[in-house]
Amino acid sequence: MTDRVYPNSKPATNGGTNPPFPATKAQLYGATRPAYRPQSQHRRSRRSCCRSLCCWLIVIIITLIFLVAIAGAILYVLYRPQRPSFSVSTLKLSYLNLTSSSTINSKFNLNITARNPNKKIAFIYNPITISVLSDDINVGDGTIPSFIHGKKNSTLLKASILSSGQAIESGDVSNLKANIKSKNGLPLKIRLDTKVKVKMGGLKTEKIGIRVNCDGIKVTVPSGKTPATASTSNAKCKVDFRIKIWKWTI
Repeated sequence: MTDRVYPNSKPATNGGTNPPFPATKAQLYGATRPAYRPQSQHRRSRRSCCRSLCCWLIVIIITLIFLVAIAGAILYVLYRPQRPSFSVSTLKLSYLNLTSSSTINSKFNLNITARNPNKKIAFIYNPITISVLSDDINVGDGTIPSFIHGKKNSTLLKASILSSGQAIESGDVSNLKANIKSKNGLPLKIRLDTKVKVKMGGLKTEKIGIRVNCDGIKVTVPSGKTPATASTSNAKCKVDFRIKIWKWTI
């Protein structure tokens, strides 16, 4: 009797034979490994260009900062710039009345001395806006015309400061009344706002904002027609440059 050979019950797929079981590591790795796709040469070149551009921008910015620093150091050595100074020479109050309708009428006469300590620098001032404040309450406004402040020079600035029917907020009325009647005198602060150009030889800068605050002034409000002279012995003026960058003021 001849032996019969029975075929495998599970035919091979795709015409091949089944892999041996269990499968080897090489077979498993080869089955799950994704196909290799080479990166585009164009993408690589774009990345390389971006890196090169960033590096050049950084180098240019550092170089510009370095050059500006050198120029600033040279200007400082040549001109030795110093900021101008201000002092209150005299302040006289002719009258200051607070009406029943919470409005104020006042008149001040102000003399301010501006000093330029620089030997090689001049200042060109725009018109100056003056505000007289008492505990941050505005009690008078005035202006000083534009002028050129020469080298190593002192200039006396004069102004008449008035307030006619200016409304006072209800919350400030009682505070202002108390200061007017105070035996210690009415505390005052003078604020100057303007813009100035700096002239160094043939070079002129752009206009720079400047604010001057003079504090420590007191005056007794006169009851008659004789003006009262304010005490300015303790007055100190602080000069701040106000540089505007976009929407921000420094």
